[in-house]
Order: sequence, then structure tokens, then C-alpha cells
Amino acid sequence: MPEYKPPLRPVVWHPPRRPARARARYSRPPMPPVRRLPLPAAGPEDVRVGADGVLLTGVADGRVLAVDPASGRVRTVADTGGRPLGLCPLPDGGLLVCDAERGLLRVDTASGRWETVLREAGGRRLGVCSNAVAAPDGALYVTDASGRFPLEHWAGDLLEHSGTGRLIRYEPGRGRAEVVLDGLHFANGVAPAADGSFLVVAETGAYRLMRLWLSGPKAGTAEVFAENLPGAPDNLATGPGGLIWVAMAAPRHPALDVLHRSHPALRRALWALPPALAPRPRATAWAVAFDADGRVMRDLQRPGRGPGGYRMVTSVCEAGGRLYLGSLVEAALGVVDLPSGPSGA
Repeated sequence: MPEYKPPLRPVVWHPPRRPARARARYSRPPMPPVRRLPLPAAGPEDVRVGADGVLLTGVADGRVLAVDPASGRVRTVADTGGRPLGLCPLPDGGLLVCDAERGLLRVDTASGRWETVLREAGGRRLGVCSNAVAAPDGALYVTDASGRFPLEHWAGDLLEHSGTGRLIRYEPGRGRAEVVLDGLHFANGVAPAADGSFLVVAETGAYRLMRLWLSGPKAGTAEVFAENLPGAPDNLATGPGGLIWVAMAAPRHPALDVLHRSHPALRRALWALPPALAPRPRATAWAVAFDADGRVMRDLQRPGRGPGGYRMVTSVCEAGGRLYLGSLVEAALGVVDLPSGPSGA
């Protein structure tokens, strides 16, 4: 029996013209070769560095894993029984886990026990709980990627472009959840500025980053932080120097831009095809860093196949002069020695 897919309700969109950077296969200088830390399961969608220097990631079989970056030793921290995505280590040693099936969870990393923190907001269940971050005032900001498509059909949200993603503010002490940004096109990564004055949120389906001000005269307002990106932005992370690192899952596909401008019937026809016949994104390893003004400060890319390659980078985290990479499809974390000085395409 064919797998059920939600029906597609395409919205016509006229994306900005693809920048020339989208056509390049390398940055200048290129990203150094990626060293692999093998995992016992595939799909380490997010990667974070815990307080003890151990890498944390969630994989497709439902486990949250801790990986020693020196020895490569892997141990299981917890098993959510769902699909863990974004992670957020907390100052008290706890761990927030965004589970695509179970909502926002809090994991006790010592015992492996977990509890549900947030399952709905604004009268709607979380469709794909994607990422979370803790603000200086203790509030949690959570992205809900899609109200239409489950994680296994994430490509449908990008094709449809109906903008059902959200950013939610949750106050643990009061148990109150508020939708602070709505109409986002596959709301994905979220990261704070180094001084906590704003958050940056990735809209994968719109090729842009949004900024939500948390303090100052613009507090509570949102604006574009960076737009017309050459690739699809995924998870975000704040680096030690205050840079906002962006995982670029794939370069923009010219056919997808054409489809968005065309009659919706073309996208419905494509959605009806078996997944094996759909256009595939180019395999690449790519991470870009922005400063607080939205300017590109680092741009590192290399082909995703062959020696030193790594495909579909969905997360990037800087620590100790290295970048740690996660992927929705690989069965390993990636490690890259960060080149000194700025880089660009």
C-alpha cells in the first residue's frame, strides 16, 4: 500500500533571483576535509556541546547520544521513543529536546528520564517541534516548523510554501505559551545574540533569517536579518565570538524556484510522484557565519561526496577552534578544523 502523504495546497511565490553563490561547489578557501565520528544510528540532526565538552545529538531511532570528541566513544543519554531534533543544554545540567513527534521535552541527563514541557500553543499542537533556546529572562523560545506536514514529509512544506511555521515563547514558571511569530516558512533553527538582545530564526522555505528583538527600543518587533540566501538555512548556533553560525542543508535548487513561480498544478504533480523520482538537492557540506549586523563573516563549503565529504549539514556548532556538524542523513557527526581568519566565496 502506498505511503500516505498529506495533500499539497501550493501557494504561488516569486522567490528572489538566485545569487551566484548558490551555483558554487566550494568556498574560497574551501571547507577543510570533514573528519567523521561514527554513530550507531543515522540522522544526528542537531549537535551541541555540553558543559563537560561532550557532544550531544539526537538520532532517528529516538535516542539522545553523548559523544566524546576525543575518543569517539558513544553512550546513550535518553530514549524519547520519538524523533529528537534540536537540543538545548540548560545551566542546571538539564537538556531540552525538541522531539518532532512528542513536542518539547526536558531530559534529566543523569537518569535518562524525560518529561513533556510543551505540546501545544495558540490552540494548536506542535506539528514539528524543531528547535529551542533559553533567553536571559528564563523564557524558552521554540520553533514549530510546520502545521501541515510531519517531519517525514518536510519537503511538502517547502513545495507548498503556505507558511504555517511559528516561533513560540514559553514561560516555564507560569506554564504560559504565546505565539510571537507566525506565518513562517518552515521555522527551523533559533539562536540568541551574544548579548541576549535578539534572537535569529531560520526560515528554511524562504531562504532567509529573521530577527526578533528581545530588548531595547525595538523589543517585541521582528525584521529581516539576512535574506536571499544561496542555500536552505537549517539549525543555528551562537559561536564563542558572538557569530551566528548557520547550517546550509543544500544549495538552492533552480527547479524549485521555477516551480514556486509556476502554476500550482505542477507542484501537485511533482508531489504525487514517488520520492525516488523527485529532484534531489546537491550533496554539499556548508556552514556560514553572520555577525550581529547580518554580514557574512565566514563561508565554508566543500562537496558532500568523496573523501572528506559530508552531506546535508543540518547543524553546526563551534567550540575549541573546531566546527561540529550534524546531518539528517549521515550516520556520523562531522568535525572540521576551523581555518584561521575570515573566509568567503
